[in-house]
Amino acid sequence: MQLALYRRFRPKTFDEVIGQDHIVAALKNQIASNNIGHAYLFTGTRGTGKTTCAKIFAKAINCLNPINCSPCGKCEVCTALEASNNVDILELDAASNNGVDEIREIREKVKYPPIHGRYKVYIIDEVHMLTDSAFNALLKTLEEPPEHAVFILATTEVYKLPATILSRCMRFDFRLVSKEDLINQVMKIFDEIGVKYEDKAVEAIAISGEGSVRDTLSVADCVVAFCGKNVTYDKVVEILGSNDRESVIKLSKNILNKDLGGVLETINDICLSGKNLIAFAKEMTTHFKDLLVIKNCNNASKILDIPQDIYEKYLVLAQKVDVEALINFMQKFSEIESELKYALSPRTLIELVSLECASANNQKKN
Repeated sequence: MQLALYRRFRPKTFDEVIGQDHIVAALKNQIASNNIGHAYLFTGTRGTGKTTCAKIFAKAINCLNPINCSPCGKCEVCTALEASNNVDILELDAASNNGVDEIREIREKVKYPPIHGRYKVYIIDEVHMLTDSAFNALLKTLEEPPEHAVFILATTEVYKLPATILSRCMRFDFRLVSKEDLINQVMKIFDEIGVKYEDKAVEAIAISGEGSVRDTLSVADCVVAFCGKNVTYDKVVEILGSNDRESVIKLSKNILNKDLGGVLETINDICLSGKNLIAFAKEMTTHFKDLLVIKNCNNASKILDIPQDIYEKYLVLAQKVDVEALINFMQKFSEIESELKYALSPRTLIELVSLECASANNQKKN
């Protein structure tokens, strides 16, 4: 069975981690100075490298011959830690093991020293899912851990963690990965696996990942499965079920021109093409936000980072509408994003909101 791209190309060293330079630098400094803490908190959006960095760090602090503060992967300790029966690096998924019994078991086992390396590392993923009793049991261990124990807590919802836990951890906030970094990563992987691609297609894949490396590579996996060895922009748009900017611009123009017939015709074309209406509503929200940026920011083209021909079309549309109307449009399309999942007729809901926007007094006042 072939591994998914995000698993096949999971970084094994800190140098392979993208978009988290601030965290990589801090962790490397700790390894270089041999100043290892007893509790770390990795927080951030899904797919940004929390668990990956935790695994690399866990191996690096145990490695006999680290290379640039990353595990060498060749020494006897690294080899032992890669084995399936390894007990020095233990991972716990708190989403399915969130009770006090699991934490009590950790408290019992943490007393025993590591077998192969210097540290016994516990990686607790989705730690915010632990129960109150489990948190209380974990707190005791974090207060008085053995010298050989290191805890790495990973979460996407840090606000759910008790303050008592937060105060005992060294916190690292993982950022969303930039579109440029994601594009470069996808291109690098496509080159390695022998896939030809259009630059525009790779950009669409990167945008769909929304700052998550894992999500981006999952999309890339689907695209390769669909397109084979030749990835084109049209095929990417087709498989994502998303709408290209031209469709969004067309509907926006209909709305701003109060062209009710044009609104209905454009939505009909979008529905006939089989596009995902939830994705469409989200793109419309983003589109009106982009127009708002153009109207209010001097460096709008740099902020939006969109092709010049598209930017010029956006600029024309932005000159036709007031700020208040744009905010209203954003709110309306944003509100229906969740409603569309359960609507009996998503098309009718999209049509209704679009017609409401077109019927509003949205023209720019002179």
